[in-house]
Amino acid sequence: MFSHHRTNLGLAVLLCGSLSACLVGPDYHRPSAAITPTFKEADGWVQARPADAAERPDWWIAFGDPTLDALEARVAVSNQTVAAAEAAYRQAAAVVRVDRAALFPTVSASGSVTYSGSGGGSGVLVSGSGGGVTTSSGGGGTSYRIGLGGSWAPDLWGSIRRTIEGARATAQASAGALANARLAAQTELALDYVQLRQQDEELRILDETTAAYAKTLQITQNKYNVGVVGKSDLLSARSQLTSAQAQATDLVQTRAKLEHAIAILAGEAPSQLTLAAAPWRLTLPTVPAGVPSTLLERRPDIAQAERNVAAANAQIGVQIAAYYPSLTLTRSGDFAASELGKLFNASSFFYSLGGSAAETLLDFGARRGRVAEARATYDQTAANYRQTVLLALGQVEDDLAAQRVLAHEEALRRSAASDAVANETIARNQYNAGQVDFTTVVVAQTNALNARTSELQIEATRLATAIDLIAALGGGWRTSDLPVRP
Repeated sequence: MFSHHRTNLGLAVLLCGSLSACLVGPDYHRPSAAITPTFKEADGWVQARPADAAERPDWWIAFGDPTLDALEARVAVSNQTVAAAEAAYRQAAAVVRVDRAALFPTVSASGSVTYSGSGGGSGVLVSGSGGGVTTSSGGGGTSYRIGLGGSWAPDLWGSIRRTIEGARATAQASAGALANARLAAQTELALDYVQLRQQDEELRILDETTAAYAKTLQITQNKYNVGVVGKSDLLSARSQLTSAQAQATDLVQTRAKLEHAIAILAGEAPSQLTLAAAPWRLTLPTVPAGVPSTLLERRPDIAQAERNVAAANAQIGVQIAAYYPSLTLTRSGDFAASELGKLFNASSFFYSLGGSAAETLLDFGARRGRVAEARATYDQTAANYRQTVLLALGQVEDDLAAQRVLAHEEALRRSAASDAVANETIARNQYNAGQVDFTTVVVAQTNALNARTSELQIEATRLATAIDLIAALGGGWRTSDLPVRP
């Protein structure tokens, strides 16, 4: 009975489906960026190989410290900054699902049961919203109604598809932000851990130094007691010892702050994490530099910036589509009867089929302004993308230069520390034999402590620079890790 109307509706849907092949607005192409063939500071540097440490997701294992490995494993699970970024990604992915639903019709259903009556004996006319009419006796009557309705606004000019395209790019940018937040937290934890172990080693050096100072003080005290040296030597020896002890106290405070920071990065309260002192065992990994173009695939912040450009490009199409008319198709049908058993009879069915089109004739430049705004937003995000690439290149160049310079400086510091320690031993023996005054010993001991501390600081700085370089190269992340369909 209703096949003719269903055929008309099907033809209308088919026609609109063919029209919806239109997609206005520019198709996306990744903006160009200032990528050079090689890094300036990578002359003679190690090139990337598949098995290199910086190519692995768990890049920190290259430093050879099981405690660091265990702490880093907690970041992705418990760090609250990462958790917030993960929630933001899920939110963006949900927006994609919402926007995608707009491609399909909306179907609704309704139903009602109405009883009506009057005090007189005359009949009462009851009219249903779906077109059903029921006449009741003076004692009252009941009417039943079930309605189905649907509407669909075909995406004639691609506005919805461009919106989905933009939402998907935004979700991918959010995924890049999540990866960047995770990498930043992992990097910060590794840097804090290196500093904490540096404090442990400095405390060990100071313990050895204060033990030597205490022994020197005892010798000076004995010499003062027999009148061999003056009181100034005794006071100098005592002052040197107490200064070293005070320096050790400062290191304890700094270490405590670092331990608290590591706990927070691992997602724990500072009171719940205690890291026992450990020997200086971190190893310096070989970090492959690769080529500059690999940053486009390995840096999550670059991927995030590029996806923002794609989202802005899609918005241009959304705004351009507003120039064209919109079409909405509606279909509704109702079953209405005074008896429940007759509700689904053909004679109880009422339907309607319609369509409407809308077009803005005059908006005094509003649409043109929105398109201009969308294009300007695209230009802004493209510039931000290129700037992100430039900053990434600069960060890698800085770290490569620092690694090369620090390697040379470390060799010099190690040689200086070895000579200073040897000179301290000679000066102390000469003082014990009465060949030199105490000032010579003080100078030699101070130089030895400073030289040993400087050597340790250079080692720690090289480790920190290696961590920065790995992070600058994207860690073990790849753009292939971005969700294809959020």
